[in-house]
Amino acid sequence: MSWQFWKKKEKKKKKPKSELKSWFNAILFAVIAATILRTFLIEAYTIPTSSMEKSLLIGDFLFVSKVSYGPRVPNTPISFPLVHHTLPLTKSTPAYLKWIQLDYHRMKGFGQIERNDCVVFNYPTDDLLYPERPVDKKENYIKRCVGLPADVIEIKNSDLYVNGEPQKLNEKMKNQFRYYVKTDGTLFSQKTLNKYNIYEGQILSKNGDYELILNDKSLEAIKRFTYVEKVEKIVAEKGVKLNSSELIFPDDKFNWNLDNFGPLTIPAKGTTVSIDTQNIENYRRVIEIYEKNTLEIIENNIYINGKLSSSYTFQMDYYWMMGDNRHNSLDSRYWGFVPEDHVVGKALFIWMSWDKNKKGINKIRWNRLFNAVH
Repeated sequence: MSWQFWKKKEKKKKKPKSELKSWFNAILFAVIAATILRTFLIEAYTIPTSSMEKSLLIGDFLFVSKVSYGPRVPNTPISFPLVHHTLPLTKSTPAYLKWIQLDYHRMKGFGQIERNDCVVFNYPTDDLLYPERPVDKKENYIKRCVGLPADVIEIKNSDLYVNGEPQKLNEKMKNQFRYYVKTDGTLFSQKTLNKYNIYEGQILSKNGDYELILNDKSLEAIKRFTYVEKVEKIVAEKGVKLNSSELIFPDDKFNWNLDNFGPLTIPAKGTTVSIDTQNIENYRRVIEIYEKNTLEIIENNIYINGKLSSSYTFQMDYYWMMGDNRHNSLDSRYWGFVPEDHVVGKALFIWMSWDKNKKGINKIRWNRLFNAVH
């Protein structure tokens, strides 16, 4: 028996956490917080190509809002954090596991997609190259939404019409087109072209023949040069292609091109369309791939899920996306409709802009920092 029972027992001192464990906990918390933020709220995105020039430039770094249209629940919840589809330091190792695959579900957002929004989405036909990728792991693209569900899209001599009316442009939109420029033999210096932000095009001959991609501002600048004799927009006539290798949606069936396209109605959820062998190619990918039905054509009869069908009711909304750089953009004119389950979010603002053609501190485009995306 202890005769020192009246003495207070000393509390055992807690062992201080090791420095390594503290760092591990901090990093784990940061990764979890960043993953939640990236998945459901906001994500950084980089402009890699010139398809949106001059509205968005190569080297622009954007923040994209997931809550503007509502965040998607990930199709593949088991994945490597803060990585899109491929593990770092590898060329093709998937950064996700297919053990759990969830159906499409979008939480409520602040609003809906509106015409002329700059939208980030998963590239619809990415499955042709990477059939194993789930929807949310397809490549990310950014374009301008020019057509909403049930809109009728048509392009006449390079001008876009929506529901029979010319596209309404806001003051920040800067569409570009390809032009033939003829001088008196004087050649443009690279310094001159750079001054007016003309980076795309080619010299056709040393006699002063050029093909340049210009917006309204650079077009007016070119016209002011006294040695410029002719400036003419290059437009592919109806039924004629400027490039024979171009495969225009839907697989060249209607002989459309980049400058003369449509009319074509964008599918809307709940609407029913009559289908036959003349128009089925417009909707084949929607029916088979995006909405996961079987489709067969037997002796000019269309069978959907084994049943003879003369109509189809769409299960999702679809959108029409185009780049502002109209003659240098891989967009809906090539691959068709963008399903609602492919929509990632809305481009908000530019937080950094980097010009690879400049040097040192001049690489930063200071006038673009924190500009809203329009």
